[in-house]
Amino acid sequence: MLGLALAGVMAMSMLAFQAEAKTVKVTLHAQEVDLPIDNKGTMYRTWTFDGKVPGPLVRVTEGDTVDFTLINDKSNKNSHSMDFHAAQLDVVTDFGPIKPGEEKHFTFNAAYPGVFFYHCGSDPMIQHIARGMFGTIIVDPKDAKAMPKADREYVLIQSELYPNPDSKEDMMQSKWSNVMFNGGIFKYDPVHDPAATRWLQAKPGERVRIYFVNAGPNEFSSFHPIAGIWDSVYPSGNPKNVLHGMQSYVVGAGDAATFDLISPKEGANAIVTHSLKAALTGAIAVIMFNNDADPAMGHGDKIIVR
Repeated sequence: MLGLALAGVMAMSMLAFQAEAKTVKVTLHAQEVDLPIDNKGTMYRTWTFDGKVPGPLVRVTEGDTVDFTLINDKSNKNSHSMDFHAAQLDVVTDFGPIKPGEEKHFTFNAAYPGVFFYHCGSDPMIQHIARGMFGTIIVDPKDAKAMPKADREYVLIQSELYPNPDSKEDMMQSKWSNVMFNGGIFKYDPVHDPAATRWLQAKPGERVRIYFVNAGPNEFSSFHPIAGIWDSVYPSGNPKNVLHGMQSYVVGAGDAATFDLISPKEGANAIVTHSLKAALTGAIAVIMFNNDADPAMGHGDKIIVR
């Protein structure tokens, strides 16, 4: 009897750490706008979700139902769609394109925890992704103790910049000029670009969790923290998929992983793709470990540093 009672107490205790499933409503607008693609303000004709590259962060918990609506703004010239890599649906009916002025609605259960890519899947998909129609959905595990608690969190999305956004042929031949993080060339790197005013921040000893997505559309990423070691790597962000003490980890186009980084001392790490042609054209993000780190960085709307 005592054993049964203890088992019941332990079960109730575990339930206390598991989030209750809910329905999360998400509405995104497909918008075709001009946005800067470097720290000098060079404008580029982008196709976006909600006028941002990357699109807004979508965050839910394992077991939640996502109630999604896509609105293709009537001022657009192209059909657009939504492909959530966290969803299990019908590619034709749910992920199909809608014309300017139309809406698309579907629901799905976020059955697997992790970090997932979302993007426009309209034809030609390569062009819609290359022009900026991508983002991240984080599905937190329902068990709050499934992963060590992070002190700070950041989202980084790697993508390629094609000088002529109207040329599908250039994209098919991988004729990119730059590789970027979060839609900007050296966006978080004042070392290689003095015009950069943003970088990532944390304190020594803090667990910094990087949710990394490779939007591609073509190149692999050898994701590496220069002067650091990944404490833990979770392929697809799933807590059941864990590696420790990794120098680099390869993430293919359209894939994602979660990376934990802890620095024992003050100073800088440079987060890069170790494919150096890509890094040296723009895919470098400096993270400063400083005891005076801004407490807002890596929290709330500073998870994606805009």
